Amino acid sequence: MRALFITAVAGALALSGCQNMEYDKAALGTLIGAGAGALIAKSNADKDKMGQAAAIGAVVGAGAGLLLDRKEKRLKEELAGTGIDVDRNQDGSINLVMPSVTFATNSSTVQPQFQNALNDVARVLREDGTSNKLALVIHGHTDNTGTDAINNPLSQSRANAVKNYLAGQGISASRMTAKGYGSTSPVADNTTAAGREQNRRVEITVFETAN
Repeated sequence: MRALFITAVAGALALSGCQNMEYDKAALGTLIGAGAGALIAKSNADKDKMGQAAAIGAVVGAGAGLLLDRKEKRLKEELAGTGIDVDRNQDGSINLVMPSVTFATNSSTVQPQFQNALNDVARVLREDGTSNKLALVIHGHTDNTGTDAINNPLSQSRANAVKNYLAGQGISASRMTAKGYGSTSPVADNTTAAGREQNRRVEITVFETAN
């Protein structure tokens, strides 16, 4: 993995040297993304192949990083008002956060009102025939109520449900990885109802890859 990281950094530096100054920001973003992706892949016990793909593919193309800029803009346009937040991670990847009401309590079936939003996600990712340059990592999370025996498989099932739905909308299943984290990664205070609601979520992280 260290060798992969070094290769990724070298590629990013070579690209940044070839780019016009207007692309410096994108080149730097993909350099950061390559390093972060490599570290993520290394830290995952399952050595997730999609994490490795993201680390390797973060430095491809003369306009590396610009694809994600376009996708972020389009996702924000299409998902406005749906309850799905669109943010940019420090590594340059796009993060989509789906709220808890995407699923009914103790259910892994996507609620009908959020199917249209996922349709929009899939359509934007397919635009311009660029979905084959993207990789998705889908994370399922719960609050801390209940036990790990319930929360862990539920979070995995919800991540799988989103993956399967997107696959049905034309996103290749081979370009997606789903992983459940149970209650281990809260983003808010689990001692309040509002905090627990924020922690019950599915996140989709979109990376640019080599192929």
